[in-house]
Amino acid sequence: MTRTSSSTHSTAYTRTRRRRILLWSLALLLIAAIGFPLGGYVYLVSKPAYAQSSAGEQQQTNPRANYWRAVRDGTEGYTSASGPYTTDVLIQNGGQNWREIRNGPLVAYGAALMGIVLAAIVIFYLVRGRVRLEGGRAGVKVPRWELYQRVIHWFVAVTFILLAVTGLILLYGRAILIPVFGLDFFAAAASACKTTHNLLGPLFVVGLVLMILNFIRGNLPEPGDLQWFAKGGGMLRQHVSAGALNAGEKVWFWVVTVMGLSVAVTGLVLDFPIFGQTRELMQWSQIIHAIAAIIFVSGALGHIYIGTLGMEGSFESMATGYVDANWAKAHHDRWYADMQRQGKVGAVMSGEEPSPGRGKPAGHRA
Repeated sequence: MTRTSSSTHSTAYTRTRRRRILLWSLALLLIAAIGFPLGGYVYLVSKPAYAQSSAGEQQQTNPRANYWRAVRDGTEGYTSASGPYTTDVLIQNGGQNWREIRNGPLVAYGAALMGIVLAAIVIFYLVRGRVRLEGGRAGVKVPRWELYQRVIHWFVAVTFILLAVTGLILLYGRAILIPVFGLDFFAAAASACKTTHNLLGPLFVVGLVLMILNFIRGNLPEPGDLQWFAKGGGMLRQHVSAGALNAGEKVWFWVVTVMGLSVAVTGLVLDFPIFGQTRELMQWSQIIHAIAAIIFVSGALGHIYIGTLGMEGSFESMATGYVDANWAKAHHDRWYADMQRQGKVGAVMSGEEPSPGRGKPAGHRA
């Protein structure tokens, strides 16, 4: 009896230790991914010119830049370039305007938004700590997500993370990679990121559409959602009644839908410039693409935090398809009651795929 108890305790300790290592690894990865562009922006602000000389020396002006400025001001010039949008166009003012927006307010405000969100998460964790299950785990499983739902979720999640990292490197990489690693390294990194970004983009679009179609029905507003927000979603040690999906999860779904479709449409415009897009359309598409992506990434930080370090028992929901009964009662009590009525609580044997049935949280098409 003593040996069995000791073995069970050892197994539980090992699982807990592995889970903590996984969660902290995810947290460090997110901090590195967001800290990279923030560090680049800080460097860019403190030393805005890559060719800036040592203190006391004046930066040399490129004489060709004066010519381009003169052309923008009306000085006539000649170009032999030909094409649908380049014939007789020596310099396109829209390109410079786009560059100033991209390298100016877009980079600055984008870094500020992600930095504020990341700082808020760290402060909240230090003050509130991890949301623990009152009374511990019940040891009884409740099926929550089916296999195909988890496959769609993780497909979108993985492609999103890869697109986010490569996109942030393309947006902020020059500010830190060139001074630290040199031009050759940056050229290779930027080329690899651009290729990866362009190839994964259409795959992300497919996964996003499938996810929207399969999860939209369960994310429609319903009575009680406003009360969930009024009580802070249960994060302030106050129980909030909720159904299969709470109001916070619904808001995140619609953020993913709106920002994801914005990123998808503008990304396809940029990825396939062979359908008669004008330069102006592609320039504005890139600006909208970057803004939507930054908002998307900022929201994803909160979503990932809650699903990993922030709330005990949440990660296993999408990892295994099951949740602990005490987690279900604490965060989705109305859904848990429905699962009880169906006889789903603790009824599924270990090793089988979860089958939430009519009480499933994601109302996909029948």
